[in-house]
Amino acid sequence: MNGPRGSGGTAPPGQERLRRWRLVLGGADDGTGTGLTGDDVRIDAALGALYDIQGGEPGQDRATAARGGGLGASAPRVARWLGDIRTYFPVSVVQVMQKDAIERLGLTRLLLEPEMLDAVEPDVHLAGTLLSLNRVMPDEARESARAVVRKVTTDLERRLAQRTRAAVSGALNRASRTSRPRRPADIDWNRTIRANLRNYVPEHHTVVPERLTGYARKQQAVARDVILCLDQSGSMASSVVYAGVFGAVLASVRSLRTSVVAFDTAVVDLTDKLADPVEVLFGTQLGGGTDINRAIAYCQRLITRPASTILILISDLFEGGDSGELLRRIADLTAAGTQVITLLALSDDGAPGYDHDIAAALAGLGVPAFACTPDAFGDLMAAAIERRALPAQPIG
Repeated sequence: MNGPRGSGGTAPPGQERLRRWRLVLGGADDGTGTGLTGDDVRIDAALGALYDIQGGEPGQDRATAARGGGLGASAPRVARWLGDIRTYFPVSVVQVMQKDAIERLGLTRLLLEPEMLDAVEPDVHLAGTLLSLNRVMPDEARESARAVVRKVTTDLERRLAQRTRAAVSGALNRASRTSRPRRPADIDWNRTIRANLRNYVPEHHTVVPERLTGYARKQQAVARDVILCLDQSGSMASSVVYAGVFGAVLASVRSLRTSVVAFDTAVVDLTDKLADPVEVLFGTQLGGGTDINRAIAYCQRLITRPASTILILISDLFEGGDSGELLRRIADLTAAGTQVITLLALSDDGAPGYDHDIAAALAGLGVPAFACTPDAFGDLMAAAIERRALPAQPIG
């Protein structure tokens, strides 16, 4: 993590180390003989307001802050603090501090105020928090919230879309290869020549192709059906944001028929919103209960070509419905040829808490359950399309 951008940036290395220790320990005299001056005082106050027990006002050192409250519930005070951390810390650190402030200081309700949303640094965790507030958000804050979420999804698409499309398109092309191309136009000549080099006839300066490699003429324009089934429980917020983006990306690949289904104790089909990931995300209702069985039952009705269908369940598997019936449904799906994959998380947050018993039962059915980072999702989809071993390692 990068350090704060304060007044000690050009200090000699020894003095800079002392300065950083003073910022870690606080502004009170600690015997180092190094005081905080200039911007360092405001940096110290910004850190203290969040991480000290009692925090402080911007402009106070932590010894003074101990006599007063931290950020409290004052929107102007929080807005000043947000401005300070954006001034003195890099974006990656600002995002961590915002997340900590929401979790540690209970500032969630202040995000319902438009002026606050204009001051924050958009990121995946903040987008997830805003989506969880969707049902209680006042109208005047809604457009600001949508702007924050749109910036997050736009940044994610810019980072992930091209790589995902390339991985999926390559897998679809490889999956369509055949050793019996029907027409000369269907032959992949480069691969055919490489596969038959041992059959080169020097006197004729040619290769005799014993085995052809080419592309099958598809009877259907759609090669695979993909269903993303999203758990809307509060713990899955980051995964839902990423899944909304990936749903829109996959929907843009012509050879895929993509559906997105979100669920808590109810089920909502968001497929008609896939042209815009923001619409997908605001169609979710984060924070409810969980009935995975009901969601899988709905997805079952969408499947018309089991052998060409990939069903990705994104859930921590804490089932509030009938877990026995859920496992029976998934067993029926896999027996019919549907590929079922369970992602315990689709995020950069690391291994989540999840129901180990259901995960183990799924593994017994040949359905692995593992966490997947967004950067690995394209490779996961490629492996699923080609029915290769999945690249991720199961948890636990």
